[in-house]
Amino acid sequence: MIRADTIVTDIGELATLARGPVPRIGKAADDLGVLTDAALAVAEGRFAWVGRERTLSTAVRLRPGGRRLSAGGGVVVPGFVDAHTHVLFAGDRAFELPLKVRGMGYAEIARAGGGLFATVRATRKATDEALLAATAARLLRMGSWGTASVEVKSGYALTVEGELRLLRLIPRLARRTGLRLVPTFLGAHAVAPEYRTRPDAYVDLLVKDALPRVAKQGLARFCDVFCEPGFFSVRQSERLLRAALALGLGVKIHAEEFILSGGARLASRLHAVSADHLLAARAEDRELLAKSGVTAVLLPITALTASPGVRSPGREMVDAGVPVALGTDCSPNSWVEAMPLVLAHAVHAARLTPAEALTAATVNAAHAVGLEDAGMVAAGRPADFTVFPVRSVDQLGYRFDVIPALVFRQGNPISPPTLRQYF
Repeated sequence: MIRADTIVTDIGELATLARGPVPRIGKAADDLGVLTDAALAVAEGRFAWVGRERTLSTAVRLRPGGRRLSAGGGVVVPGFVDAHTHVLFAGDRAFELPLKVRGMGYAEIARAGGGLFATVRATRKATDEALLAATAARLLRMGSWGTASVEVKSGYALTVEGELRLLRLIPRLARRTGLRLVPTFLGAHAVAPEYRTRPDAYVDLLVKDALPRVAKQGLARFCDVFCEPGFFSVRQSERLLRAALALGLGVKIHAEEFILSGGARLASRLHAVSADHLLAARAEDRELLAKSGVTAVLLPITALTASPGVRSPGREMVDAGVPVALGTDCSPNSWVEAMPLVLAHAVHAARLTPAEALTAATVNAAHAVGLEDAGMVAAGRPADFTVFPVRSVDQLGYRFDVIPALVFRQGNPISPPTLRQYF
């Protein structure tokens, strides 16, 4: 008999995501492993039992002082995994909206000293405590929407010491928020303004100084690069990523976000963990990604905010056999914290089915950030899950306004953030 700390009953549909290999590809991405009339039990922060409610009493006993909660006939899904964020920053860029509305592009704003460089200036000036407070508030709000694990990139300092400082803040943010955070080194977010006319010298700095220190100190699991004209060329990106691979880091690439850059081909050649954005990727790029097993991390709301009229190629990627994951891309340029909203955009704009979108935000996203024990409801896995007050899992992609009823982190219900955390 299993002894549980928490039992949740009256689950109308439970999406376990527990069947088959990870990542889910093609038709397998539509299989959520749904149980109806389900229940689950948690012990010591992990799922201890998952099954039909009618068999619960013969398998599980609640410990003295344990909790028995009702899902009210709603839906339970695994904790979301946000596979791509720039959530660690200071300030905001609301002042750019009039420029965007009048047609000024991302690269043009950046060249004019705004955009990314405005955030770099604000982040460089911010104290550690200011960065911790602002970022923790964002992460807590993300958690209140059902996100349990978040990839967090550096990239808004663009100096060696500044980037190391940001990476060192990430474990402190994990302790402060209770979220699982995956650190990614993105010193190659842009060429530092001090090296504007010497981009190769900046790559030298990253390869010879920053990367060895990141690897030696264990500050990041991945290295990322923005492979795009005006940022880093394919040659520069490959040099950086090969150096990261030699030091034992996984590699990711911002690829084909605005124009065809060759980043997807590079990701395939290096067998990168993921290629992200991919708005300008072609059919031959999708074929290469599928053959090399690179996960496409799609950011459908960024397509809306930064490239109006362009949509993330979700349908095309799935049909080509590419594993697809989702992220918010939470940043000053695309400030979104709610993964259910990302799922809805993935369905209505990127043309994923609701089941494919949920797969992309759970098990596939977990694979894209190296968390193979996350993103599913199964015995022995961390008990991160969310109860939504709807009758069908498909409602998560169908509706834009679904708000969690209960969010659990390692088996414990978490409270929504206070109003003060929004300011």
